[in-house]
Amino acid sequence: MKLSVVSKKLWCVHKQLVLLLTPLVFLPLLFTLPEKEGKCLYVVVLMAMFWCTEALPLAVTAMIPVCLFPILGILPSKQVCPQYFLETNFLFLSGLVMASSIEEWGLHRRIALKVLTIVGVKPAWLILGMMMTSSFLSMWLSNTATTAMMLPIANAILESLFGDLETLKKKSKSIETCESDIINGQSTKLHSLPSVPSEKQILSIDGMDGMEMSDMRTEEEIRSEAEYQLKVWKGFLICIPYAASIGGTATLTGTAPNLILIGQLKSYFPDCDLINFGSWFAFALPLMLLFLFLGWIWIAFLYGGLNTRLCFRKDDHRSQAEDRARAVIQEDYRKLGSINFAEGAISFFFVLFAVLLFTRDPKFFTGWSVAFKKGYVSDAVTGVIIVSILFFFPSKKPSLSWWFDPQAANTPYVPLLSWKKAQESVPWNIILLLGGGFAMAKACEESGLASWIGGHLQPLAQVPPAAAVMLITAFLACFTEFASNTATIIIFLPVIAELAIHVSVNPLYFMIPATIGCSYAFMLPVSTPPNSIAFASGHLMVKDMVKTGFVMNILGVLSVSLAMNTWGVSMFDLNSYPEWARPINKSAVFTDVHFSSVQSTNATL
Repeated sequence: MKLSVVSKKLWCVHKQLVLLLTPLVFLPLLFTLPEKEGKCLYVVVLMAMFWCTEALPLAVTAMIPVCLFPILGILPSKQVCPQYFLETNFLFLSGLVMASSIEEWGLHRRIALKVLTIVGVKPAWLILGMMMTSSFLSMWLSNTATTAMMLPIANAILESLFGDLETLKKKSKSIETCESDIINGQSTKLHSLPSVPSEKQILSIDGMDGMEMSDMRTEEEIRSEAEYQLKVWKGFLICIPYAASIGGTATLTGTAPNLILIGQLKSYFPDCDLINFGSWFAFALPLMLLFLFLGWIWIAFLYGGLNTRLCFRKDDHRSQAEDRARAVIQEDYRKLGSINFAEGAISFFFVLFAVLLFTRDPKFFTGWSVAFKKGYVSDAVTGVIIVSILFFFPSKKPSLSWWFDPQAANTPYVPLLSWKKAQESVPWNIILLLGGGFAMAKACEESGLASWIGGHLQPLAQVPPAAAVMLITAFLACFTEFASNTATIIIFLPVIAELAIHVSVNPLYFMIPATIGCSYAFMLPVSTPPNSIAFASGHLMVKDMVKTGFVMNILGVLSVSLAMNTWGVSMFDLNSYPEWARPINKSAVFTDVHFSSVQSTNATL
């Protein structure tokens, strides 16, 4: 049998082979390492392999601790199972329920169209508007839902600006072929994601024919213009998933790695109360805005949006196309009508949700949680209270006259959100994935594996902390290109925490950049679901994402480093080794270690 045939057959069963061979290959870990540490490392390696290869569904792999930790004597089941629904999961759940109510009443679409009417229709400004809207929505919705909602809007605007994509591609290659298709009335429409009818507004064929008839440009000018328009089209498609990934880092509920950080901090460092919704938002929002601005400059520069037209208007074909795009956006927004009672109510509870979470205990001023017993009211309590109201608050304005009018229609009572809708919107696989991460962290702590790994990281003590931050962020940003960001942070965060302890650096100084870096997956279509959705439009190529994403990763690493070494230092007191980190490594004798995160050249053991 030929080698090529064998390799194809092996690839067909490669997941099954991974499931069978991985436990056998790593079996020596059980016999060559200290007993409990070796058993824990064996399970961690199995889960890491299964997560990276997706030999099992991610959620199924996350349930392995329930089976193996008790069987191998690492942790009893009564300690493992509660890790799957900690208060962090309730905070995540409340964010998902709030997001489903926003989607239910179309508030996200109103926000998106309003922003686009404000920023204008020049390509660079539209790219900025798309990125601002996507990042804001992704702070509260999932980045996948945000991308799926924004791409059809972008496609409708692009078609009003430049016409049909397939015709545009033909123009950039052969003008004669394009003209032939127009004469014969043939046109191939872009196969885009499903969207509501108002996002399908395309100019009439008669209007397009009239425009082509009056076109006095040369073939070379038309070809050059078509190539420019194709570049701008790519810029639109690629900026949305990137902005969604960036926006998710600004809130704790925006992306799963942020919640993993909170859960593992509470497991490893129970006395650390520096990170909550308010303090994270205060730190991460400026970082998100900085990176978003730098990303906009890069994407607009790369795809032709930065030119003199950014500030000045010229009366030419481009200005006519911009007028058409403006009309499409305004017409779509007009069709939404005035804001109704349900949208107004959702807006109110959404703002209340954000404000109460931010002001509960933001650390840089006294929050409202001081009115309650210390440590009793958490972000999870706040989130669940607000979203619970959505299930009984009316979606239509109540009227007293209805009670006294026998002729009034007896319509059923409809709340802002039904449980059926909320249940459909909750990704239970992510809930299980979070739980699997918390169970793994608990086992690493109880078995002593985390300390054992930390003891083998002493050579890294010679790396300056500021340089270590950049290396950690860059490494995880690259690793997460090939693996789930949630799985990546679950695997590496315990190691990074132990590294910080052994080099006597504030653990937050390493753990926060690692967490944020896991969301910076820009280079490959398979890196994140938003990247895959944009790539599925058929206009982007892998080399486009690699070229754009490589620089985006560099900008992200530099932005995180700047944030950690400036306002991060003052917010989280990163210049000193904290008291809450000392009890974790009781065998070590620590002295007060103070370092400058910018000027330090060596960490003191």
